[in-house]
Amino acid sequence: MPHAKRHTPRSAIAEPTRRTFLHTGTGAVSMMIAPAFLDFGPSRTAQATPIEALETKEVAPGVYVHTGDHALYTPDNHGDISNAGFIIGNNAVAVIDTSGSYHVGNRLRAAVLARTDRPVRYVINTHMHPDHVFGNAAFEDPATAILAHHKMARGLSARAERYISINRENMGAAAFEGTRIVLPTRGLATSETLDLGGRKLVLTPRTTAHTDNDLTVFDEKTATLFAGDLVFSGHTPTLDGSILGWSKVLAELQAQKPALIVPGHGPAALALDDALTPMNTYLSAVISGVRAAIENGQTLREAVENVGWEQKDDWKLFSEYHGRNISAAYAELEWE
Repeated sequence: MPHAKRHTPRSAIAEPTRRTFLHTGTGAVSMMIAPAFLDFGPSRTAQATPIEALETKEVAPGVYVHTGDHALYTPDNHGDISNAGFIIGNNAVAVIDTSGSYHVGNRLRAAVLARTDRPVRYVINTHMHPDHVFGNAAFEDPATAILAHHKMARGLSARAERYISINRENMGAAAFEGTRIVLPTRGLATSETLDLGGRKLVLTPRTTAHTDNDLTVFDEKTATLFAGDLVFSGHTPTLDGSILGWSKVLAELQAQKPALIVPGHGPAALALDDALTPMNTYLSAVISGVRAAIENGQTLREAVENVGWEQKDDWKLFSEYHGRNISAAYAELEWE
């Protein structure tokens, strides 16, 4: 299992790195699916070897989640570094996020087929980061709609070359083989309800928060909310949008009062307060700390070196991501 890097000296400013956009993952394997049962559609060829299905946990009736380790992309984890899941209705299945490579996406597809013979009609991307969307190619099929926030296709397209280059380098050519960017077939600008047969999912595009293209999925039948990277648990949150916007969206999730939240990184599911309290604590500390640093005339470097480090023992991969969060928050808050 990969481990987080040691904390770098605070004297070195924590500028964004090429690993900034890489998050967490891995998962134990429990099921084997023979290739003959894998329907990859007309654009896919038969697999030469059986595909091991990702281990998934049923967190609510018909709601399954695969969890990943808190780690960076490596050849060993194949980009299996974030949570992904699926919801089974009477007529169809919706997959929510597809993990970080074609290899892991195929294993997620095998996990679906191990649970049901109902077709995957929807793949829903919660946001554009590679560890959540690089498995899309495993589900590409004319009969499957890929849905996302209406801003996601633009954001992912703009970063496509960089994302591919960085993650191929970190994962290695062999582990990255077959991975390519597959954009959404449709973007949502307003909330929309999908009917899987006997259960409805409410898809809600959010205002700028973790990114400018976050989308949540709420299963009305079990009151389970897939929050994507709006919620991190254990893994240091990563800011790629607006820290003030993020706090606002978390308040909206709190008001929605889901029974369970599936985070983008962390356990398979959490109770509402267990999910949101640590997030609010971290974001509030960054906001208040950066505001105080600006008011006291501290430079960006000084803010990066001093703000929020008292929380480092509460979060994994803190050294990799916290400095960037301070830099992004400073840029946002200095013009308030």
